[in-house]
Amino acid sequence: MDEIQLRDMVAEDIPAIVAIERLSFSTPWSQAAFLSEMGKPFSFKRVASSEDTIVGYICVNHILDEAHIMNLAVHPGFRRLGIATILLKEALKKLKRKGADFFYLEVRFSNLAARKFYERSGFRVVGRRKNYYQSPEEDALLMTLGM
Repeated sequence: MDEIQLRDMVAEDIPAIVAIERLSFSTPWSQAAFLSEMGKPFSFKRVASSEDTIVGYICVNHILDEAHIMNLAVHPGFRRLGIATILLKEALKKLKRKGADFFYLEVRFSNLAARKFYERSGFRVVGRRKNYYQSPEEDALLMTLGM
């Protein structure tokens, strides 16, 4: 694998992002959802690429001192290579500079790989959101990180 490059997400990236989204989640965001995210001035959006191929992305909403990690995914063929860590560290660093000192996210209760990833990154489980996810219906764990 060549070096991973990070850059701002642009509208032309959305088809590749939606393809990764569909491979990653049982209830994926639609193209319209990503387009909506693109229009939010408080949304931090980055893509990771290798040889001009998008291999991962992150979307974070930043309001005042809080940052809500909305979406983070890496193409299955590029997982376990540290790409999610690169994307998350970039978001934490950039948003901390912009005043965020509290980060939070929801993760499916059954998604043990994601839970372990976020725990290794310093996040802690602080609550549970009953029936947060659909298809299949499932609770979410609320995880937070204070900076």
